[in-house]
Amino acid sequence: FAVLTDIQGVEDNLGDMDFKVAGTKDGITALQMDIKVQGLTHEILAQALEQAREARLFVLDKMLAVLPRPRSEMSAFAPRITTIHINPDKIRDIIGPGGKMIRKITEETGAQIDVEDDGRVFIAAVDQEAGQRAIDWIKGLTDEVEVGKIYKGKVVRIMPFGAFVEVLPNQDGLVHISKLTDHRVDRVEEVANVGDEIVVKATEIDSQGRLNLSRQAAIDELTAKGEPIEEKIDKEAMATALASPPPPPREGGFRGGDRGGRNGGGGRGRR
Repeated sequence: FAVLTDIQGVEDNLGDMDFKVAGTKDGITALQMDIKVQGLTHEILAQALEQAREARLFVLDKMLAVLPRPRSEMSAFAPRITTIHINPDKIRDIIGPGGKMIRKITEETGAQIDVEDDGRVFIAAVDQEAGQRAIDWIKGLTDEVEVGKIYKGKVVRIMPFGAFVEVLPNQDGLVHISKLTDHRVDRVEEVANVGDEIVVKATEIDSQGRLNLSRQAAIDELTAKGEPIEEKIDKEAMATALASPPPPPREGGFRGGDRGGRNGGGGRGRR
């Protein structure tokens, strides 16, 4: 008999045994055998296993010469499946009315999305970019504001007593005028205007579920950490506000006015 290693098609067809051995340098991890005879001798099997060991180590040496260790990250163009976990109460936000939202995410990102009742979300994508777009979209729909966390948000409304800033999709909070900067300002517009993107820190969610934010607290923390403060502010609008005559003195306590009229009076989300 003869035991051939790395057989070709003709040899496979004419031979009596097809024996596949997989493993590492430390040993065998999987076996698969097809035979056309009634049995094998101990000698044949021992020789086949030894030749498989030699071939396996030879191939592994060649692989390690090209790639000594696993890549820390997958190729950006490799298909992937990512699992994230969300609050099960937020599943309806991903699905949308009649499945409208999940279809939109799939159509615009190319990713396939499966949602389990326990809050697990499986995102299958053909590459990293498509998968990340779908992940970011889903997180934007389901994330909840964390007190103590710094966000970069967009100013969506200005009131005499402060600015409302959207920190997550459909979730905004109030930056009181006294929390915008480290010095007194007469108008909110002297610091920020609608459409500006500013850094804010979530400082409190009050008993009515309203989110309170502080720009100055965010700046102080980022400065202490040596991290950049990345904002997009309309400087022309700011200059116009600074050049305007000061408004009449604000009446009332420190809070500086009523917070009502906020899309239903108190909810964090804007509908």
